[in-house]
Amino acid sequence: MNIPDRVRERAERLADALPAYVYDLPALDRHAAAVRAALRDVELYYAVKANPDPALLRTLAPYADGFEVSSGGEVAHVRSVLPRARLAFGGPGKTDAELALDVHRLHVESPGELRRLIETGAPADALLRVNLAVPVQGAALAMGGGATPFGMDPGGVRECLSLLRRQNRVRPRGLHAHLASGLRAPDLLDLAKAVLGFARDLSGEGHIPTSRDLGQDAPAVEVNLGGGMAVSYHDPSELFDWETYGRGLAELREPGELLRVEPGRALTAYCGWYLTRVIDVKRVHGEVFAVVTGGTHHLRTPAAKGHDQPLAVLPTGRPGTGATAEPVTVVGQLCTPKDVFARQIPMTVNVGDIVAFGLAGAYAWTISHHDFLMHPKPGFHYLT
Repeated sequence: MNIPDRVRERAERLADALPAYVYDLPALDRHAAAVRAALRDVELYYAVKANPDPALLRTLAPYADGFEVSSGGEVAHVRSVLPRARLAFGGPGKTDAELALDVHRLHVESPGELRRLIETGAPADALLRVNLAVPVQGAALAMGGGATPFGMDPGGVRECLSLLRRQNRVRPRGLHAHLASGLRAPDLLDLAKAVLGFARDLSGEGHIPTSRDLGQDAPAVEVNLGGGMAVSYHDPSELFDWETYGRGLAELREPGELLRVEPGRALTAYCGWYLTRVIDVKRVHGEVFAVVTGGTHHLRTPAAKGHDQPLAVLPTGRPGTGATAEPVTVVGQLCTPKDVFARQIPMTVNVGDIVAFGLAGAYAWTISHHDFLMHPKPGFHYLT
């Protein structure tokens, strides 16, 4: 994997203070600006679960219409960083206290959750999360398309709409759907067609208010299409086609509709680097292992997803103390065979070399089991 010169320079300066994360904020700013431009009139919410680092949130703020959060902790965190940010609160297990929080949009997951929301007596603008039985082949992770604990089938949505008609505190604003992750633009557009078709059927039946119903000129039927944009760990240069996606959504949108997407990984993955240093290189039954500082307790992504994390080796070590141009498996310091970053990657690596893992800007530090074996935590550094 190619490593930018600025990241390389920072890695060499940090050589004695590894492991560490380095976030390239100018790169994130450029990427977010390009995504924002490609989406045209579609609202962009950042899925905070991908990476809640305050510096990243501030960098994204000029390009985001809001932030998608999934817990009361995330609500408090984002508000501590960006007090005026609009928040959309999702997630399948909201407590009564979380349902009572004042947010811009609340994604209702079930009729039972809606009943509890109504019982709080708190006003809320709600989107109903639908789980449609549509094909999601090729997805890295299926969040819908069948029997999963996320959202509701059409029967559950209609039950919620019946409950909503009996009260006036919770206002139905539209639908939310996040059916799969790891899809390319054409596949996500196919899912968008299915979700929009279902939303239009409900609006046609009079179940979701239109602009006329609300006495407004602005679009009133909201459809949040979720995230799920593909990020390739096999080929980091293979980027999601935001232009095709934005153009396709513009063609799908009809008057009176507001479309919203909430990417996470596809925004921040590319700006993050996890830097480690080689402690040992050894052969076991003919296989070469490079043992590095840190491990999957800092960067869980490769173990969680079962892939090889893209990497680059910076030759800062002692020549002749490792392996030359042969397959190497890179592992961390944990006492488990699952502590693997990448398997059988052809490389030259020596003791003392720096290993820079790319695509570490999303679902990395915050989903990792930090305290296992109580190793030191990594440092965090920002290129500005």
